[in-house]
Amino acid sequence: MRELGRGFGYLVKGQRWVAQHGKQFGWGLLPGLITLVLYAGALVALALWGTDLVSWATPFADDWSGPWPGLFRGFLTVLLFALALLLSVVTFTAVTLLIGEPFYESLSEQVDISVAGFAPESGLPLWRELLLSIGDSLRIVVRALIWGVLLFGLGFLPVVGQTVVPVMGFFVTGFFLVEELTAVALQRRGVRLRDRLALLRARKSLAWGFGAPLAVVFLVPFVAVFLMPGAVAGATLMARDLMGEDAGADDDSDDADGSGDASGTPRPDGRGAPTAR
Repeated sequence: MRELGRGFGYLVKGQRWVAQHGKQFGWGLLPGLITLVLYAGALVALALWGTDLVSWATPFADDWSGPWPGLFRGFLTVLLFALALLLSVVTFTAVTLLIGEPFYESLSEQVDISVAGFAPESGLPLWRELLLSIGDSLRIVVRALIWGVLLFGLGFLPVVGQTVVPVMGFFVTGFFLVEELTAVALQRRGVRLRDRLALLRARKSLAWGFGAPLAVVFLVPFVAVFLMPGAVAGATLMARDLMGEDAGADDDSDDADGSGDASGTPRPDGRGAPTAR
């Protein structure tokens, strides 16, 4: 329970950090707004033409008698829209992070600087970091979709499907959200996807405490837009914790004078901590 509370605390601290840094918050809103417009347009188009798409894809049902063609296609249309919503929730963070890579990279660096006085750097060019981020995001989205389809199928089970499965869904979605968000800070520390997943699996309760509440509120994309900058800030603080850096987890991470590093010892060279491979 303590780890759950600690994870939720990082989420709150991240929102507090961006509230105290208005410029970073404003810039951090732009990628989410762009993604929201793109997703909203796609879902509206699916709502308008989803029935036609299903009819085109099921010509074999034209010869069925009675109400069965309409019922069958209606069910497929609802299923298609439900899967599209699930895909939107699962991929919203990944797409927003890809669109906002420079914005969130800068925000994450500022969080590190405000805590320790310096920001670790990967040493890779931006294009290389972007390619790595795209590849990792695709792998995470595939894993999340496999879980999503599995949970969707389990949702048809009596009682369990309406009680336990939705809760499991929030925890699973939250875990993958945390991976995507902490990746911004961990990639700068040279931590690749396999190692990031290992770090999070070793402290699942911490990840769930941060990610599960976020998964609930991210069901409303408009809310997700406003919470995303704070989520990146909070995930950076969590990343410092995962790496064993003193991110001020027992205080409010208010060491904003940049006078010391994670251990409290000044770092005159301004470089980051050793990267983990």
